[in-house]
Amino acid sequence: MTDDRNPVKITDLTLRDGHQSLLATRVRTEDLEAIAPEMDAAGFWSVEVWGGATFDVMTRFLNEDPWERVRTLKKLMPRTPLQMLLRGQNLVGYRHYADDVVSAFVHHAADCGIDVFRVFDAVNDERNFETAFKAIRDCGKHIQGTLCYSLTESRLGGPVYTVDYYVSRALTIQDMGAQSLCIKDMAGLIAPGDAYDLVAALKRALKIPVDLHSHATSGMACMSLLKAVEAGVDIVDTCLAPFALRTSHSAVEPMVVALQGTPRDTGLDLKRLLKLDEYFESVAPKYRDFLARTGMAVIDAGVLWHQIPGGMFSNMVAQLKEAGALDRLPEVYAELPRTRKELGYPPLVTPTSQIVGTQAINNVLFGRYKVVSEQVKDYVYGLYGRPPAPVDPAVQETVLRGYGGGEKPITCRAADTLEPEMDRAREATRDIARDIGDVLTYALYPSTGMRFLRWKYGLEEPPPETRGRTLEDIEREDRLMARIKAGEMVEEEVKADVDPPAEAGSVVAEEKEPAPGVAVLAPMGGTIVRYLVAEGDEVKEGDGVVVLEAMKMEVVLPAPEGGRVKTIGFEPGDKVGADSVLATIVRADG
Repeated sequence: MTDDRNPVKITDLTLRDGHQSLLATRVRTEDLEAIAPEMDAAGFWSVEVWGGATFDVMTRFLNEDPWERVRTLKKLMPRTPLQMLLRGQNLVGYRHYADDVVSAFVHHAADCGIDVFRVFDAVNDERNFETAFKAIRDCGKHIQGTLCYSLTESRLGGPVYTVDYYVSRALTIQDMGAQSLCIKDMAGLIAPGDAYDLVAALKRALKIPVDLHSHATSGMACMSLLKAVEAGVDIVDTCLAPFALRTSHSAVEPMVVALQGTPRDTGLDLKRLLKLDEYFESVAPKYRDFLARTGMAVIDAGVLWHQIPGGMFSNMVAQLKEAGALDRLPEVYAELPRTRKELGYPPLVTPTSQIVGTQAINNVLFGRYKVVSEQVKDYVYGLYGRPPAPVDPAVQETVLRGYGGGEKPITCRAADTLEPEMDRAREATRDIARDIGDVLTYALYPSTGMRFLRWKYGLEEPPPETRGRTLEDIEREDRLMARIKAGEMVEEEVKADVDPPAEAGSVVAEEKEPAPGVAVLAPMGGTIVRYLVAEGDEVKEGDGVVVLEAMKMEVVLPAPEGGRVKTIGFEPGDKVGADSVLATIVRADG
């Protein structure tokens, strides 16, 4: 009798994508290390613990060292490969970094304990893998090449995203040295039949294992994973039940039971998984304020129509709220597919989801391509790579008019245009950095990274909200709310206890007394990156006045008319609210 067993391998995402999707990446290291030894014994093929938004959130909001999290978990999980999500040449940031930063980052991540590097590129340009792949290979770690799954219509097919599109790129990635391939479905768009067809085609074409990653957002993921299993997929991504479903992933426990006794039996122990569930249920209340409770449904059926991933949708809603224009969301829905088509149908994944979403909002609020973020200019110029389809020529001409790099897009690998960065980062941190991890923290995020280093080494007091909440805090809040519901307390007695804390660095700077003249207003809340003019400078209508960062995108705000800059309202780094007067301009003879 032949043994036809072919167990499905499981990559667990609970410790990274699970809480990133559901709890804004806020779960702290102490709550992960407490369960790490039990996770190590569960039998997962790999456990994703790092990458994506973890680096940014840990240094910006949690006052935790991301490198130390990996070192800690590796000590506690020596048997299970630890995995990270790497955004190709973007690493864990929102722009392309120079090759020397990419190489240093990968080597240090491997030294700290990362075993499997899942590497994706937001526009599926394989050239953006070259430096990361080489560094991973030099470290002797596992390269998981990744393709972002996207559509131009409701099902696989159309002008760009076909089975042939994915297979041809998968073969290229295999030839570049990938040891496995992941199909990364960020919005849960892959239908069960398409999952079967795509996985079957990949299995016929490739020699390396295939992994399917599909968010539960639309409600199709569990069906699609099972059809992928039927088609021969080697690995599927899941989360433990407390951190599963909604915008996260399918739960592992039903998958284990569904495959029991079949040739694809995972071999995982359900009782052990249920014990892990008990732990995560016990700590989850500490993070409940980050869980979206905007509706009854645990899926977003609307994503089957608008195809917007959950994180992108929440960013757009936040931007419209800041601009006082939430009522214009239907217009943004209508504008988004048009903007995406004009920009070459990029997959909607970080950072292209922010790039496309912010530009669609700007087009609705200010007129089409009247206000263009610096990231959109960089994208159209080619600094994020080659889009899946050509950018609309008229849009390209408009966006690149006056662009510093030139008005004709580059065709080379994007990173070939970047100067080395590590020496500058070492120089900037020579008085504070104690190891390469500190230097890299600054290189990735110069502003918030330096602030974190000052917190880390006691040069600046971290704000109280970085300390997080304890279970005792939650119990006290629950008792308080019970008394309020029972009518035992009145509003004045509890106001201080129930006011939500501000995020780190969210205090809006005081606005200067506005001077006469035409105001340059902030269209939404954000942070002043830099002024492009000084008081007394002459400007023409449309000249850039100030760079405002909002929702991780930088927008150059233009002069509404020509004249002389009368006042500069803020300093770089200041937080500003919507409609803040950032500068005033008077006519040259005024």
